[in-house]
Amino acid sequence: MMGKILIIDDEETIRYAFESFLTDEGHTVVTAGSYEEALTEMARSAFDLYFVDVILGSQTGIGILREVRERSPASPVVMITGYPSLDTASQAIQQGAFDYVPKPVRQRTLLEVTGRALRHKALVDEKERYRTHLETIFRSVQDAIVAVDDRLVVTEANEAAREICGVSRDAIGSPFASSLHPCGGKFLEILREVLNEGKIVEARRLECQAEGRPKRVVSVVGSPLRSAQEALAGAVLVVKDETRLDLLERDLGERREFHHLIGKNPAMQQIYSLIEDLADVPSTVLVTGETGTGKELVAQALHHRGSRCDGPFVKLNCSALAESLLESELFGHVRGAFTGALEDKVGRFERADGGTIFLDEIGDIPSGVQSRLLRVLQEKEFERVGSSMPVRVDVRIVAATNKDLRERMKRGLFRDDLFYRLNVMEIRLPPLRERKEDLPLLVEHFLKKFNERFQKEIVSVSSDVHKIFDEYPWPGNVRELEHALERAFITCGQPTITVDHLPAELMDFPEDESFAGKEKAVPDREAILAALRRTGGNKAKAARLLGFSRQTLYRKIEEYGIEETDISLP
Repeated sequence: MMGKILIIDDEETIRYAFESFLTDEGHTVVTAGSYEEALTEMARSAFDLYFVDVILGSQTGIGILREVRERSPASPVVMITGYPSLDTASQAIQQGAFDYVPKPVRQRTLLEVTGRALRHKALVDEKERYRTHLETIFRSVQDAIVAVDDRLVVTEANEAAREICGVSRDAIGSPFASSLHPCGGKFLEILREVLNEGKIVEARRLECQAEGRPKRVVSVVGSPLRSAQEALAGAVLVVKDETRLDLLERDLGERREFHHLIGKNPAMQQIYSLIEDLADVPSTVLVTGETGTGKELVAQALHHRGSRCDGPFVKLNCSALAESLLESELFGHVRGAFTGALEDKVGRFERADGGTIFLDEIGDIPSGVQSRLLRVLQEKEFERVGSSMPVRVDVRIVAATNKDLRERMKRGLFRDDLFYRLNVMEIRLPPLRERKEDLPLLVEHFLKKFNERFQKEIVSVSSDVHKIFDEYPWPGNVRELEHALERAFITCGQPTITVDHLPAELMDFPEDESFAGKEKAVPDREAILAALRRTGGNKAKAARLLGFSRQTLYRKIEEYGIEETDISLP
């Protein structure tokens, strides 16, 4: 490692010896015999390394050391002293010297110190280049970037972080929670998960509103930062501002995803807009729809998109408990209220104070609990079981049901006044069979989800699987689709999910009642080819035309060795 070196010493023999030794090693050497001559050389050119005598006539080498520190902080300075002492060495090091060597200087010592000093200079230069490149990247990226150490102290932030999140470089050295407020509550949770799990964490379409700035819709990625030894050293948060995209999608009615709800169907677009309109409204919302349509996701979206997002989100399935247990779960109880009540218990309503409570399967709530629930809706207060002391709460109620509450009212199973209190605003989720155009989006979403869960790289489903999905009625809706793809992931060991990986019920559902339970005799190869050509290769339609199940058709296609090229032949 060669360098440009300045030797500053008022003894000519020292200058000559240093120049001779270092030039022989290939270094470029310049010498100066006085303080003033040294300043002249330093003004004329920059040097990688300085050797400076402590005493320079009536001047001191410490002055030269200070000059170097100001002009070229990365260049090491080695002090030369004829009378080495602890005080001399200490003063030189305190002033920023890299090292010192005593006179007389031996060639081996000189070359060793020179090598160490130049290696140090190279490392400092490389670090500075890295820092400069990193700053350039930070400045050029339009996404907000905030880095923290393993104690969640901010270590870096770019200009976009100030614009999007209100975090300037002044926040460096401060705890992340105090630097990002009120967005910190959402982002802090992501960073903690990154540091706890040591993996990438993503969150899409979050609402963020830094103080004094307009509300923004952002997507966030948190990634771990690791040391050279792979130890977790911190985390970096990348925040992408998607406000304009969100507004554009909203205007065009083409949002593909909204707070974990997937779909671009017009009915789903209306639901997205309705959730935004209701997010900050305290009114009770009733979410209706068949099993598996995503009613809980709607409740979560209402909570997280509104001003209560920092409060608790508490949920309870009302059909899962007997009446006595349901009362205790909802309202809590005091010690001795009933057999087994050994201590006071806080109910779900108290736990949800300041936030949202989600009452799923509200249609199955027993009549005895309905009157108590009505009081909470009307007066925002209740008593724990076994107590006469009223408890007041500030809770937003979201209820859901897959039952026809109006029909249950007619049968006397559901109170009219409770229904009208619950049904201030209704959000009806369409069944999957009414929004088949969303199937590709849902499949893509679940492929990504299960690839992460099962550590696989399945990239697609076959065209035959898409056809089956498109024609299946999905009585279990999105949840059934999710379970079908999860099963397929478990059994699939290739990049593409095929028909063989699907559950049997997707293959054998009765598409036509006239064929249910009375499958015809299986025709020969030519009859199957004729049916496939007639239906343009649509295997589901060909099976119905032939009068037997698709599973049988797929089995016979394999047995007869029928290829796609055979179907296209005249």
